Amino acid sequence: MATIELTGDDEAKVEDLAGRLFMASLATVELANVELGVRLGLYEALAGAGAITAGELASRAGIVERYAQEWLEQQAVAGMVDVDDTASPAHERRFTLPNAHAHVLLDDDSEACMKPCVAVVPWVGKAIEIMAEEFRRGDGEAFGAFELHDIQAAFTRPVFVNHLVQNWLPALPEVQARLTAGDRVRIAEVGCGEGLAAITIARAYPSSEVDGFDLDEASIASAGRAAADAGVADRARFERRDAADPAIVGDYDLVMAIEMLHDVPDPVGILRTMKNLAGAAGAVLVVDERTEDTFTVPANETERFFYSFSTLHCLAVSMQNGGAATGTVMRADTLRSYASQAGFGTVEVLDVEHPQFVLYRLT
Repeated sequence: MATIELTGDDEAKVEDLAGRLFMASLATVELANVELGVRLGLYEALAGAGAITAGELASRAGIVERYAQEWLEQQAVAGMVDVDDTASPAHERRFTLPNAHAHVLLDDDSEACMKPCVAVVPWVGKAIEIMAEEFRRGDGEAFGAFELHDIQAAFTRPVFVNHLVQNWLPALPEVQARLTAGDRVRIAEVGCGEGLAAITIARAYPSSEVDGFDLDEASIASAGRAAADAGVADRARFERRDAADPAIVGDYDLVMAIEMLHDVPDPVGILRTMKNLAGAAGAVLVVDERTEDTFTVPANETERFFYSFSTLHCLAVSMQNGGAATGTVMRADTLRSYASQAGFGTVEVLDVEHPQFVLYRLT
């Protein structure tokens, strides 16, 4: 490549961008070290243990002491753990995992838990390999090829635990009233993934019955196991099916699609199925990413996160079989267009605050 000649204020822009990319690479390798800590159980070994040495961590976690020492020092310089005395000999230094940091690293049900973000680091390599070819080919890629289902489930788990029963279902007053009264309430979830939403509802409301549909075989298998473990397999049932299949029938009080419509090749077909399953009286709820109303630069961090995932995964999944090519950044007007084509009259944005998700009721 030819040498790029710089003019005017280019030097300042060079310094700015080079600095930003270096910091991004630093963040990436620091996240990779956090992933090591998660996989090896090092944070569990540190949590609540007080100030311990590298040798003590190695013994607790079953790892080599020299690696324990290097990892602890890396974690200390990155601000993940505290160190008592930097001047002490390496084998005598004592390191502590603060409780607040343990909460972020270990509490799977907390919305502050960042384990799913950390798990993205090893996944990115697979995504790049897939997408480098897909960018040239352009015919889409199956969701299952990315092996993302466990990470996606981990991202949504704390949202369901902390919001689904507490303020999402109450935003549908007639559904909530029947659930609270103990009536039999039939719910369908299209694109259910690993079934965490269905299981959360089934556990909270013993009178509810939830049927989940998803094309991804690994997700459905995980959902079935999770429902059995939770003791609700008789009321949270999962089936591997294309949610756009018009042959799916039922008479449901609530039909929902949570963080999946932007991924599917046929969003209008999905919405038609949801409309049919809900009939004249059932409620239809779509939960998807909280995007800006229009393309905006500079974008906020959340929008940047959505776009980054879109180019690495969501857009390709939505382009299968000549699909709609929605991508992660599905703006409200796009959803309204899909809903209109599917035969819905109105799309109402429900008054529920969440930094990542927006709730739409379709009628």
